[in-house]
Amino acid sequence: MILNHISILNYKNIVQTDLAFSPKLNCFFGKNGMGKTNLLDAIYFLSFCKSSSNPIDSQNMLHTADFFMIQGEYATDDGQPEEIFCGMKRKQKKQFKRNKKEYQRLSDHIGLIPLVMVSPDDSILINGLSEERRKFMDVVISQYDKVYLDALIRYNKALSQRNTLLKKEETATDEMLAIWEEMMAQEGEVVFRKREAFIQEFIPIFQQFYSFISEDKEAVGLTYESHARGASLREVLMQSRDKDRIMGHSLHGIHKDDLQMILGGFPLKREGSQGQNKTYLIALKLAQFDFLRRMGTVPLLLLDDIFDKLDARRVEQIVKLVGSDRFGQIFITDTNRENLDKILKKTQVDYRLFHVVEGVINTEGYEKE
Repeated sequence: MILNHISILNYKNIVQTDLAFSPKLNCFFGKNGMGKTNLLDAIYFLSFCKSSSNPIDSQNMLHTADFFMIQGEYATDDGQPEEIFCGMKRKQKKQFKRNKKEYQRLSDHIGLIPLVMVSPDDSILINGLSEERRKFMDVVISQYDKVYLDALIRYNKALSQRNTLLKKEETATDEMLAIWEEMMAQEGEVVFRKREAFIQEFIPIFQQFYSFISEDKEAVGLTYESHARGASLREVLMQSRDKDRIMGHSLHGIHKDDLQMILGGFPLKREGSQGQNKTYLIALKLAQFDFLRRMGTVPLLLLDDIFDKLDARRVEQIVKLVGSDRFGQIFITDTNRENLDKILKKTQVDYRLFHVVEGVINTEGYEKE
């Protein structure tokens, strides 16, 4: 998939911009707080129907504006045009359209424009709660498997209904709980099996990327943990009812799944240096890209300020990777113009360079064809 052109109005600090992109490499430089990440976030919005950083749509609107609009013109891998539009007015529901036809369900859009974003916020995968690591799996699998996404939506609906009953301890009979437990068990087994299959296939791809970037200096791994492993999810939920009633929410289920991130046989959170953590996260996201590419459409790759806290040798290895033919269209931001110049010198592909100042995005006036 290629994003040929984007139009943005009143999105975060971007008042208005119309940009034509290179089909290969697009580089944005400027000081911190100028709007580089906001531009990438607008591109992300067109893929996932939401911001990567703020799920409250109205808070992504320019403070002084009454609406925002993002529109992208794409070309599929076989050259077919796709136009995606998102617009929202204050105190109204956002509109999302594909080729001028509005979606009935936003979930139907997920996967049309696969995208992988690497950013400083990814550190939450290491330091955050298990919810963040589940989200990582959900974002990958949902982009190529509609059955998974539908099962996850139904599971979360049943979980919400069960939790509502648990909060009303006096009226939460076993029969009422069993209705939602049945749905949680049925949909949860689907989610578990697909997560399990994904992780098994994903691990060697991830390890290859880490090995290349680190030049085999460390060994890494991933371990998937789930209450559904080796047990009937229905029985697990039934056995947990008494404790759940006391707590007022569901303590067990696939909504508690987690990924253990391993470095040298030990938890990454405990053992990893800043450089090792950054390498781990970049390798994880590049493996996500490669996995989605193998599944069908080539994703867009967004790299937001990825070189900080990495030594020169690891930066060079990453540059070799992103400059290779295995990647499609790439968007890179950096405060350091020298990092971008290193990439441009090493690549032989078409590129465009943009300067971002206080939400205004300008081309440098030259590009490589």
